[in-house]
Amino acid sequence: MSPLKKLLEIGSSPHISSGASVDNIMFNVVLALLPVTIFAVYAFGTGAALVLAAAVLSCVLTEHVLCKFAGQPTTVGDWSVAITGLLYGLTLPPDLPLWMVFVGGAFGVGVGKFLFGGLGMNAFNPALVARAFLQAAFPQAMTHWQMPFIDDRFTHIPSSVLAMPFAEPVYDAATQATPLAQMKFEAVFAADAQLMYGLTTGSVGETCGVLILLGGIYLVARNMMNWRIPASIFLTVAVMTWIFQQIDPQTYPGPLFMLFSGGLMLGAVFMATDMVASPITHIGCWLYGLLIGVLVVVIRFWGGMPEGVMYAILLANAVSPHIDNLIQPRVFGTGRKSG
Repeated sequence: MSPLKKLLEIGSSPHISSGASVDNIMFNVVLALLPVTIFAVYAFGTGAALVLAAAVLSCVLTEHVLCKFAGQPTTVGDWSVAITGLLYGLTLPPDLPLWMVFVGGAFGVGVGKFLFGGLGMNAFNPALVARAFLQAAFPQAMTHWQMPFIDDRFTHIPSSVLAMPFAEPVYDAATQATPLAQMKFEAVFAADAQLMYGLTTGSVGETCGVLILLGGIYLVARNMMNWRIPASIFLTVAVMTWIFQQIDPQTYPGPLFMLFSGGLMLGAVFMATDMVASPITHIGCWLYGLLIGVLVVVIRFWGGMPEGVMYAILLANAVSPHIDNLIQPRVFGTGRKSG
């Protein structure tokens, strides 16, 4: 063939590429998570750093091994499983034994993602599947909270982090109830500023809510996140909380407390917005966020546990396909008949 001749490639639509590949989107999500991850390590020290590293490593290794076992090319290079590991690590206590972290990561990727067919097929957020498994399997360890900003957090590794498999972890750091536990069981409300800037006890990612919001704004600006989902969650939680606070301010906290306490910021911005497990229509996203917000408030105020973000998102993940089926968009080029 002459070098001057060119081949005419003919293919089906669409013909315009946005350049937003899976790799590119996932890498940007990692960038958006870096500020809160760095702050979390600064707040909790070496224990949190080891938990985060173990979470990412367990998820990446599990996906690589399963791909090889199934005779498929490894998919760890698309950053998706790295995000799963990072989000999973951010939901864990900073002094959780590393062997538990590895078990949860393997379960989350193996059952929550690979069993459904891998990337783009998972019905539930794999990071939350991993955490839900640990919550059921090791409830004591999952409700032990290390205080942030202790003096020796960078020179000392918590003994519980290095506990041997199936051995009772020994805790040698000061502990404190989370703001949600204090609210639920003691009717004590932490200051809004402490919650916003991550100065309270909680999971690794229950830190600076402002940094989480900035990460979400970055993804929205890059058109890599549907802003309607977190907006709907925040609006629902704020309105419901305000109503109950007007009824009984001694029992129910204000909207800022509910928005910035626990894992709501991290869950609403980075987990509920999972492109696979969330609705695709605009109205569906608003209803999806509304459902999550209602469930969070109901579980926090009247449930048996102080926190409900994980269960709210997983339940909404299960409902998400039905929302899409009920809300069918109008077919392009068609319209309603005039009477």
